[in-house]
Amino acid sequence: MSGERRVAHDPAERPFVVVWETDGGEAKPPERELDAAEARELVRQVAAFGRPTPLFVVSGADPFRRDDLPGLIAYGTGLGVRTALDPTGAPELGGEQLRAVRDAGAVGLVLGLDGATAEPHDTVRGLPGAHRRTLDAWDTARALGMKVRIDTAVSRRNLRELPDLVRLADRHGATLWSACFPVPAEPERAPCALTAREVEDVLNFVHDAGLAVPVKTTGAHHFRRVALQRRILADRGDDHVAVLGLGPLYRELHDRALTLGLGTRTRPPLDADADRGYVHVSPTGTVHPSGCLPLSAGNVRRSTLTSLYRTSPLFTGLRAPGMLGGRCGACEFRRVCGGSRSRAYGVTGDPYAEEPWCAYQPGSFPHRRELAKALAARYARPRPAKPPFAARRAEEEWSL
Repeated sequence: MSGERRVAHDPAERPFVVVWETDGGEAKPPERELDAAEARELVRQVAAFGRPTPLFVVSGADPFRRDDLPGLIAYGTGLGVRTALDPTGAPELGGEQLRAVRDAGAVGLVLGLDGATAEPHDTVRGLPGAHRRTLDAWDTARALGMKVRIDTAVSRRNLRELPDLVRLADRHGATLWSACFPVPAEPERAPCALTAREVEDVLNFVHDAGLAVPVKTTGAHHFRRVALQRRILADRGDDHVAVLGLGPLYRELHDRALTLGLGTRTRPPLDADADRGYVHVSPTGTVHPSGCLPLSAGNVRRSTLTSLYRTSPLFTGLRAPGMLGGRCGACEFRRVCGGSRSRAYGVTGDPYAEEPWCAYQPGSFPHRRELAKALAARYARPRPAKPPFAARRAEEEWSL
């Protein structure tokens, strides 16, 4: 069963992931991108958070365009900073490029895959041949011994393909499959947006998919609530479909997964997402809680990343459950979940407003005693890590 894992340190002190976007895509940044020396200083600031250091993800349309990339990764490796690559533009990655970053110490590669077959993926991406290039890069990275995380942007276009994507991730040996829920400015007007009830069905399917592949979500903080609910219901032997009021979409996805014969491996999700263990650094060094939340805490050219993450009003405010409004503020799961602050801001202009894509009504989960016990255990003071744990941590944190 997929449940939730407790973290080994306080995410208010040290993030799990720092993402640096190396270019601004088609729009040229108004300020120059961090140069080689500034990029190394950024890596040094990541190392300054202490051990285990955050995972450093170099993102952007094509981070491999930077000539200093292998040297930057090697520099981080020397400081104990593990680096992964997330080329969002689906560039054609050859064995020589991937071997160079692997030899420098890169631990893995993030690839976007929005369809189990070429037609839906290439249509969503608007790039003919993108599906084939993604699979080729996946196979090459795996052959080189690199870990591969697969990100799928969930939309109405590919809902029925989700079980097939899970099977593909399982058979190709993905280290992690992440179901990503986009954050459009006005979700209810987006042509491929889901309803809150449909999101609930998909999140419960993602939980089931954890029986086949390691899973997480991006942009769906309430998956943490779903994981906790499902653990309690399973312990009690309750029917989660009936108790949670899941709909026909969940049944369809669940039944399709069964017909595909998905496996029985399990990997619980970690408590990390925007502002709670996550930092996004823009091409020019501006620090944000998320790439989808355009509020700035400052810039690494003028302040240290550690001070911005630990003490800025933006980060400390977003980490405070008491700041949440609407249903999120009244919810008994607010410390577990908190909702997507990026989506709340995109819809209302208020980063503390309630999560628009959550259907849960506070107080409706029936097993309050079990929930209180689980929450007490979850937020007990973290124990000091034993020596063997530090070695396992390097493996676990790639799952972010």
